[in-house]
Amino acid sequence: MSVAEMNTVDMTEVLTYAYELGDMINQSAEVADYLYWKSRVNGNPDIQSMVRRLQAKKELFEETQRFGHFHPNYHAAKDEVAAVEKDLEQFEEVVRFKQAENALDDMLHTMSETIAFAVSDSIKVPSNDPNPKGGCGSGGKCSCG
Repeated sequence: MSVAEMNTVDMTEVLTYAYELGDMINQSAEVADYLYWKSRVNGNPDIQSMVRRLQAKKELFEETQRFGHFHPNYHAAKDEVAAVEKDLEQFEEVVRFKQAENALDDMLHTMSETIAFAVSDSIKVPSNDPNPKGGCGSGGKCSCG
């Protein structure tokens, strides 16, 4: 068996395990909770109406962002987005959906780190965290220091 054939077999096995891991993730409590609350959010007409309102406010705010603080409606548009977001937070479904989304994101990030660091401690693992911890700001371990 040549090296190329061994690599092909190994890659096939890796892909098989990856699909199995994907199936296990899809059967997890985190995914079930996420899908449940997502369906509750999508099925609530009051929430969907407010989501459309939020999208419209965000579009107006994006138009003002081209000029930043110098646009005469910048702060008002920003405040309107924040107000609609606050109104959305009054719905239990929205709060629980965000919690489920964060739990699923944390699980997937932990798995990504485990896989990456099994290969090398210096691999960078992206994160959705707006405030990265450690490293060089990429969410991974930094090898530059």
